[in-house]
Amino acid sequence: MQIPARVHYAALAMMELASAQDRPEPMSIREIVSRHGIPQPFLVQILQQLKTAGWVSSTRGSSGGYRLMPGLSGLTLLEIAEVVGCADGGCSAESLPNRSSNQLKRVWDDASRAYRDVLAGVTLGELAAGARESESAMFYI
Repeated sequence: MQIPARVHYAALAMMELASAQDRPEPMSIREIVSRHGIPQPFLVQILQQLKTAGWVSSTRGSSGGYRLMPGLSGLTLLEIAEVVGCADGGCSAESLPNRSSNQLKRVWDDASRAYRDVLAGVTLGELAAGARESESAMFYI
């Protein structure tokens, strides 16, 4: 199963913004793009959807950027996927014309439910904490 790019990029952007909550200045789009290689026009669209949902705020100008709104550490990946319009993981299917197709539809529906269950079990706070830990981990030989 492939995770839709829109969900992946939205989750990355939200993780970056969550990790940067203590910074005095907002995070610029260029900073997120350079860290993750997200196409800038696509990221702008995604951030606009997240702003419309009330999860991020933006500041205009040369020192502008985006900030995560406070109190969103309990936000799940499923909620993020729903806001960007990809909550089913691309696995749902319409009613199909014959028995074989309908049998396959049941499998796609099961995969979609499993996808939703996994995303519902992971919070933004957990992801941000894991990212901070992996960035601060030092390995010695």
